[in-house]
Amino acid sequence: MAQYHQFDALVVGAGGAGLMAALYASKSVNTAVISKLYPTRSHTGTAQGGISAALGNLEEDHWEWHAYDTVKGGDFLCDQDAVDILCSGAIDAIVDLEHIGLPFDRTPEGKISQRRFGGHTNNDTKKAVMRACHAADRTGHMILQTLYQNCIKNKVKFFDEYQMVDMLIENGVCNGVVAIELKTGETHVFHSKATMLATGGFGKMWKITSNAHSLTGDGPATILRKKLPLEDMEFYQFHPTGVYRMGILLSEAARGEGAVFLNGAGERFMERYMPTLKDLAPRDICSRSIFKEVKEGRGINGKDYVYLDFRPTEINKYFEADGNPKRIDAHYLETKLPDIIEFARVYLGVDPVTDPVPIQPTAHYAMGGVPTNTDTQVLSDHLGHTVEGLYAAGEVACVSVHGANRLGTNSLVDLVVFGKRGGIKMAEYAKTAALRPINQDTSHKPGEAELNKLRQSNGTERAGAIRKALQVLMDEHVGVVRTSAGLQFAIESIRDLKTRFANIKIDDKGFKWNTDLMEAWELGALLDLAEVTAVSALGREESRGGHYREDFQNRDDAKFLQHTFATMTDKTDKIDKIELNYKPVVITKYKPVERKY
Repeated sequence: MAQYHQFDALVVGAGGAGLMAALYASKSVNTAVISKLYPTRSHTGTAQGGISAALGNLEEDHWEWHAYDTVKGGDFLCDQDAVDILCSGAIDAIVDLEHIGLPFDRTPEGKISQRRFGGHTNNDTKKAVMRACHAADRTGHMILQTLYQNCIKNKVKFFDEYQMVDMLIENGVCNGVVAIELKTGETHVFHSKATMLATGGFGKMWKITSNAHSLTGDGPATILRKKLPLEDMEFYQFHPTGVYRMGILLSEAARGEGAVFLNGAGERFMERYMPTLKDLAPRDICSRSIFKEVKEGRGINGKDYVYLDFRPTEINKYFEADGNPKRIDAHYLETKLPDIIEFARVYLGVDPVTDPVPIQPTAHYAMGGVPTNTDTQVLSDHLGHTVEGLYAAGEVACVSVHGANRLGTNSLVDLVVFGKRGGIKMAEYAKTAALRPINQDTSHKPGEAELNKLRQSNGTERAGAIRKALQVLMDEHVGVVRTSAGLQFAIESIRDLKTRFANIKIDDKGFKWNTDLMEAWELGALLDLAEVTAVSALGREESRGGHYREDFQNRDDAKFLQHTFATMTDKTDKIDKIELNYKPVVITKYKPVERKY
């Protein structure tokens, strides 16, 4: 018999979006958060460089400029009504965070300090603008701590280290979720009027990734298995500055403070690709430029990486060459970028103050995910119908403010703006909706049965071997540059891996802290999402933002100025069939043009 809980508003995931939603929902309704991690270990805490808002504290700025940069950076695939909400709402969201205690860095006058970030510009001069508010290079960590403290203050009920394994969705209505308490292995039913998914991303399907081990796409995989669609899964961002071979992120804040890319010949090569913004070009462009340098033999010592150069003596030369009067020293870098510098020292044994740092593109962020409208309600199809009582926000969601390529710092903006908006909408709904009845004796059984099937599995395949094969496959064929042949091969190979997964062996048959079992369940989620990602990428015969096809190198607005909706339909020969539909992009005032910088 499963344990039973009842709440007005339930949030699954305790990162920035989930905590922001819980904070605002808890102002008026009974609210709970379940998370497979302790909340302050959520991945929002790894966000380093800043959160953008057009405060104009250091130079002229306007939220409309931020909106256009977001649309242009997203290669015109962003829904522009959602982008206006994001960028206009960012200013109030920053003020909200400041008022509840977030310790932003300050200017000498006491205002919130701001720095430059890739793709953020003065729309008149086209030069980089200081828009990213920051707390050293620990901005996400500070947001997470501040929101968690305020949720505790608001008496939000937390269920820490609970793994969601099923959602209670029936006849187009969501009534909560089923979760496993990891400490005991017991099943819990969370019955709610309004439920929000804020479970984060799924970067662990790639080998070189900035994502933590926990980012396995539990939320979107569960949605997919309910025969609901995922949106724009082909658009995944590869951040240009991952620690070589490890993928751990070195924030764009470094380039905001003046660091540059160098190739094997010691050239500052971004001048060749983006003569105006140079090293502060959007992430997709920087990653492809690194890929091209390496492919053409200009990696460091002919290998598959380049350098990120932080050295103060060199940065000052770059400033001088760019006509910038700014001058820095080692103390300045140690103060502004303490974590980034420490990462390089610890993981690479390189001191960025005296030596350039080896970096390579790393799988970083999902622009696609669970489709929602601007009120964070989850869509049930490409026509705009919604699942009653179900909401999503943060990286798990696709309201399409990021389009084909997210600008740096806009992930944190997305979390707080749409997390807040979702929390308010959930509370409004919960105050008027009745708690719909569920069968407390049977509602948990499908999710429990799926776990028990895995627990009792005694085949010959190992989850670790399948996961490794998947990650290598995705790096090679569904990475920075893609081809039709490579994607076809990836799809067939993923389906072979799913067949192998059906013959998996689980050694631990117990219930308490069964990480063997839960990692196998997470692998199943990754396999489903990898298949959808590759199928969606094959269907989009163009290059746009983070999706670059070597066989279709141009953007095709006539055919593909629309969002992909991928749905898992009936099974054929034990392989899930993926159906693709498309939905037009919402265009209000920014007509698509060539993306020049």
